[in-house]
Amino acid sequence: MAQALNFKQELTACFGFPVAENPTQAMIEPAYRAMGLDWRYLTLEVRPENLAAAVHGARAFGFNGFNCTIPHKIAVIEHLDGLGESAQLMGAVNCVVQRDGKLIGENTDGKGFVSSLRKLTDPTGKRCVIFGAGGAARAISVEMALAGCAEIIIVNRSANRGLPLVDLLNRRVAASCSTSFSANFVSWTADYDIPTGTDIVINATSIGLYPGTDARLALNLATLLPAMIVADVIPNPPATNLIKDARAKGCPVIDGLGMLVAQGVIGIEYWTGQTPDAAVMRGALERIFDQ
Repeated sequence: MAQALNFKQELTACFGFPVAENPTQAMIEPAYRAMGLDWRYLTLEVRPENLAAAVHGARAFGFNGFNCTIPHKIAVIEHLDGLGESAQLMGAVNCVVQRDGKLIGENTDGKGFVSSLRKLTDPTGKRCVIFGAGGAARAISVEMALAGCAEIIIVNRSANRGLPLVDLLNRRVAASCSTSFSANFVSWTADYDIPTGTDIVINATSIGLYPGTDARLALNLATLLPAMIVADVIPNPPATNLIKDARAKGCPVIDGLGMLVAQGVIGIEYWTGQTPDAAVMRGALERIFDQ
């Protein structure tokens, strides 16, 4: 008797522009294989003027979901059917999930960071310095506040971006926090002195990203102490100058691969309902970056 065969592959993807150097596919597809799933993750270059058509195409092809990266994290919202709580607070989406025929926007960037951080410490009551006020800083600061962080200092060159983020944190996000929380803005005009008592230092800027790997944060390294946890969102290269300097100081570190893997785990859970092996995903990335 003939056996029933199924050649249909379930589809997920990344929409971005430019997107050629985005390594997400390299960790997601090995995770699918390890899970025994015949799923694909496509890295798709989508120009801004084609975003609406790309989302329409995802619906037509029955995508189970897709990631959005620069420059689509905000623009994609108008093409979706709804938003999760974090994405709604942030006003940014990096992960779209198909639920009962509807495309729902989520944000796993901040959740991924908090997941990585919890391997080293509980964020509750911690004082945090975040460099940057863009999408990554927004996602991380919102999730850190919701996780119980007591204070966040946003350090950014542009007050036009930094002040609205602090306002968002102090007004909308603080109202959703179960613990006392406050945020402050510092204008980044010179080498920044990390305040005494800081627990966590995070680079959420593109400083150090390939090909600008020689760049360094304007930071007074004398104020970086071994008790501080130092994190960098940049995955390429994983060992940025900030990570190298922090390790030399004896600081526990979270490199960009840690956050990338953690948010990827959450995305796969959203799409498949199953938890992938993070070690498989990290190992695939380390082979690419020769770590």
